[in-house]
Amino acid sequence: MSNAPSNDIPEISVTELRDRIDTGEVPILVDVRESFEREIADLPDLSQLRIPLGDLPSRMGDIPRDREVVFYCRSGSRSGSAVQFLRAQGFETVVNLKGGVLSWREDIDPSLTAY
Repeated sequence: MSNAPSNDIPEISVTELRDRIDTGEVPILVDVRESFEREIADLPDLSQLRIPLGDLPSRMGDIPRDREVVFYCRSGSRSGSAVQFLRAQGFETVVNLKGGVLSWREDIDPSLTAY
């Protein structure tokens, strides 16, 4: 998996995601950060899947192929890599949360701890 997402990775902004959550159109969310990071700051609990990036190849079966799935991490880099990897495996409905938790903190919930 590449560390830097390329420009052809489909993305959703934090404001688009928040608007969809507010209207009840919550996509499947997958957090690819390590567990210690979730203790520092996280998006609201939306029953997201917790799959650290290193576990992704062995846990692809946990990811639905028939619904939109939004991946996120701290800044959007690891989740972009996850989306790129899964698209190469034939997943068509996977999307990266642009800017990750940092953008969520900046644009949606400034009460989150920066890290």
